Amino acid sequence: MNNEVNILWVDDEVELLKPHILFLRGKGYEVDTCNNGYDAVDMARTTPYDLIILDEMMPGMTGLETLPQIKEVRPSTPVIMVTKSEEENIMDKAIGSKIADYLIKPVNPNQVLLSIKKNVHREQLVTEQTTADYRAEFGRISSQLGSARSFADWVAIYRKIVGWEMELTESTDSSIRDILAFQKSEAGVEFGKFIRRNYLDWVNSRDEERPTMSHTLFRNKIIPQIESCGGGKVTLLLIDNFRYDQWRTIWPMLLPHFDLHSEDFYCSILPTATQYARNALFAGLMPLAIDKLMPDKWLNDNEEGAKNKYEEEFLRRQLTRAGKSWKVSFDKLVKPEAGRRLIENFSRVREADFSVIVYNFLDILSHARTETEIIRELTEDEAAFRSLTRSWFEHSELLTMLRMLSEAGHTVIITSDHGTTRVENPVRVQGDRETSPNLRYKTGRNLNYNPKEVFEITRPVEAQLPQGNLTSSYIFALGKDFLTYPNNANQFIRYYRGTFQHGGISMEEMIVPYIVLRPKS
Repeated sequence: MNNEVNILWVDDEVELLKPHILFLRGKGYEVDTCNNGYDAVDMARTTPYDLIILDEMMPGMTGLETLPQIKEVRPSTPVIMVTKSEEENIMDKAIGSKIADYLIKPVNPNQVLLSIKKNVHREQLVTEQTTADYRAEFGRISSQLGSARSFADWVAIYRKIVGWEMELTESTDSSIRDILAFQKSEAGVEFGKFIRRNYLDWVNSRDEERPTMSHTLFRNKIIPQIESCGGGKVTLLLIDNFRYDQWRTIWPMLLPHFDLHSEDFYCSILPTATQYARNALFAGLMPLAIDKLMPDKWLNDNEEGAKNKYEEEFLRRQLTRAGKSWKVSFDKLVKPEAGRRLIENFSRVREADFSVIVYNFLDILSHARTETEIIRELTEDEAAFRSLTRSWFEHSELLTMLRMLSEAGHTVIITSDHGTTRVENPVRVQGDRETSPNLRYKTGRNLNYNPKEVFEITRPVEAQLPQGNLTSSYIFALGKDFLTYPNNANQFIRYYRGTFQHGGISMEEMIVPYIVLRPKS
């Protein structure tokens, strides 16, 4: 365990500590000693100690005076302060000087050993325990994969996998991360089979057993949530491309401002793309119904023009149909300056009964990762993408808005229209010039593909989807697949492999978080 850990113990009565030092040496630690702060600073300068134990009450230069000099020469070395005093101001000064731990004399050897393990071996111990815990959980998750029969079952599996991904992010055991990645891939395959079996039934029935989906989200969750607030103000924050792991990443930064009222999920419709999923969410209608009822406001993939131009109009129409006459504000933020303008004019959000903020930054970040080499390097895997998400959020106008909403007493609903997945495996498809360009789904005439490799919908009406012409069909990529053309295939594959895409079938794209936050009292 110790791996030749070197410790410096500084105490003016160091001779009285021989039993403690012998105990630590018996555990395999190398322990040097000195009896004053001056020697301690010199020894720290010449030897890279793994940990320093520092007495606070020493003649000449006290521990609190020695500490900053040690930190100057060894800023990253953890220091444990030991003192006879329990005075609060001494503790405050020590903690303010960024000590690693604080022990009150008389200390026993096990106390010291525990503090050493906590500060020197913490990463190793956490890795070992987390690895052991996941190995025990592996079998239970595998069993769940075989018995999952409902969307709720898959939500439970997805939550567990994301939880373990985040637990193992800091693990130094790369083999256990590989095992988790394999299990996640296996889960993705089974989830794809589950969607193939059930999706068409869901979109064509009113069965209460079907999950809440994009077009029923307002009816099933959002409107009842607003009504349950008893006249309190509610804000819906829709973050494009927002996934459950990203929610888990930013939640700690919201803890000072909100209480977590509920953490739920809904199922995005197919395609899991903004044009389809977000329009369905705000209209409360499947895309085919939007196209039939408002043909001038729906554009197919092969038609030119903005395909999410009427979201606010769709929302107001849906609320009117539901008999709601709330005072509503609607803001779509695509560029950073739009966020700053909204903060400057926040009164309309604060005063609305129901306010909607659509925030597009994560979608922009996903595209930037594809197109910008430096962003690709910064987000080489899922953990790095979460880290970049956290850094962005911590310094974003969005966090400022959420603080302002908390201060204004708003209940906040955070959700998305769909998630995004990191693609790895190319699947060949052929199509004509009218075929849609998305990498996770294709729609058009004369599509040529292997039906075993995709989820095909040859009659779009069965999936409540519009069709550009009489012979149009849809196909959807599964798991980590992305759809490629034979022309320039190798160059295309190299460019897009490892990028984050949406439109197809995966847990990350379809299992969308739905979070309700209440402002701190």
